[in-house]
Amino acid sequence: MATVDWILLVGYLALTLILGLWLARRNRGEDDYFVAGRRLSGWLAGASMAATTFSIDTPLYVAGLVGTRGLAGNWEWWGFGLAHVAMAVVFAPLWRRSGVLTDAAFTELRYGGPAAAWLRGIKAFLLALPVNCIGIGYAFLALRKVVEALGIVSGQPLALGLTDTVWLMVIVALLVVTYTVAGGLWAVVVTDLIQLVLALLGALAVAAAALHASGGMASLLEQLQGLGRPEVLSLVPWTVSDGRWQWLDGAGITVPMFSAYVALQWWSFRRSDGGGEFIQRMLATRDEQQARLAGWVFLVVNYLIRSWLWVVVALAALVLLPEQSDWELSYPMLAVQLLPPVALGLVVVSLVAAFMSTVSTSVNWGASYLTHDLYQRFVRPKAGSKELLLVGQGATVLLLVLGVITALISDSIGAVFRLVIAIGSGPGVVLVLRWFWWRVNAAAELAAMLCGFTVGLFTSVIPLVRIEDYGIRLAVITGLSALVWIWVMLANPPESDAVLEDFVRRVRPPGPGWARWRRQVGVVPMETLPTLINRFVLASGVLFSSLLGIGGFLLHQQAFAWSGLVVGVSCMALLRRLGRQATQNDVTAV
Repeated sequence: MATVDWILLVGYLALTLILGLWLARRNRGEDDYFVAGRRLSGWLAGASMAATTFSIDTPLYVAGLVGTRGLAGNWEWWGFGLAHVAMAVVFAPLWRRSGVLTDAAFTELRYGGPAAAWLRGIKAFLLALPVNCIGIGYAFLALRKVVEALGIVSGQPLALGLTDTVWLMVIVALLVVTYTVAGGLWAVVVTDLIQLVLALLGALAVAAAALHASGGMASLLEQLQGLGRPEVLSLVPWTVSDGRWQWLDGAGITVPMFSAYVALQWWSFRRSDGGGEFIQRMLATRDEQQARLAGWVFLVVNYLIRSWLWVVVALAALVLLPEQSDWELSYPMLAVQLLPPVALGLVVVSLVAAFMSTVSTSVNWGASYLTHDLYQRFVRPKAGSKELLLVGQGATVLLLVLGVITALISDSIGAVFRLVIAIGSGPGVVLVLRWFWWRVNAAAELAAMLCGFTVGLFTSVIPLVRIEDYGIRLAVITGLSALVWIWVMLANPPESDAVLEDFVRRVRPPGPGWARWRRQVGVVPMETLPTLINRFVLASGVLFSSLLGIGGFLLHQQAFAWSGLVVGVSCMALLRRLGRQATQNDVTAV
């Protein structure tokens, strides 16, 4: 990098630090530190959610998918769009109405007794430490790959026996932990907005440069077609030729695997009703309407905007870097080769910004579990606001250190991504059902979580029982977990009437599964279950038709382009009509 690029990077880091320290004045207690005093707008919360998932690792991850498996490989993460649609149109208002501080704390609103306490503690521990630290390490691993690819570091020993790569990671970690510890969630979401804008601009700059170097989109597509890899430009892992349906072997996606992506993964995974850091943002919004808006902002930015910027770069890399061995590195390597000083500096800043947004969110979110759900709940129930604030700050530091250590023992971003999915699969269906059926109890959720984590870890890591096919692995994890949690649920009594009635008064859950309890306490749901199902189906139609339609226009695939446009507009019109009907009609008990 040129001197001017270093100046831009250092200037950005200094600005972030100053902003975080300035926002520290908003923190007066636990609510301010972890949920921003519940005063966020939907636009800010949604932008923060998008920035959190727009990490330094994600362009590398997408580049790796496209390079090895073609466009269809993106269904590995596109499939989660169904869960995110459900989050936006179904669960966002329910979460905001619950009024809890964390999703772990929600367990003692929905359930009662010792089982609920055990569930809360175990969930908080697993999400805060092993799961969260893997996620933080995932981001640091990408940072390590990027700085080495950019030539910022050499990987050679520097001081105390540590390489310059490790020292750089330590310096960046110290900066992140400083503004996060000082500013809490306020600092996280405000810096997230800045970081999201920078990340999008950086991705746009690399995409534009890559297209120019490839001779434009028409030329790029022609060159890609000449590679003899039909999966590269296929939006789905199959093709239809002469009336014959044929699976694309080059996509590396088996029938069970693709089936898992679109029909299993999104509701089996632990994020089926939102996901911890997303739930944190929804809980921090001003009201239910803003929580729903946050979900929609995330959907648009995450799937319809950033997705195709990365894909363009990944496709160009196949032509411009034909000898590339690690496709995950093609994104930073193209930036180095194609961008002049200043532009390169801005892209580096954008990548560092994306990294910082993810890590700051992860450590703040993880610290909320350690502080609120472990320390305050089990160690010091009467701890004051200042004490909890100090504990939260200390937990933030601890999680960052553990995340750096995790990064140093990993090598493949894609492998880490699939491990995170595997160990988090199984409990998702229970997390959904608990909102709609009174019979689900704490023992069932605890069994699903522990069984899913154990089976997922063993079938992903242990050689003797490892299942290589990702789809079959998820099916095994989900199936075994279901057998266990259903048996445990039926073997244990339901929650007490007092617990269930309190939950219904607070949340007003929809569906026939709560009809008797709503009658007992005299409340009605905000919306009927059929309305929510219709909204989910139509919103899913909007998202995926738009995703494939944009891809169709970009890649000159007219069938996808126009069918996506027609279906998307139709679903949007029906969705708006459904919304108007819901506001005009008084909701009655199901």
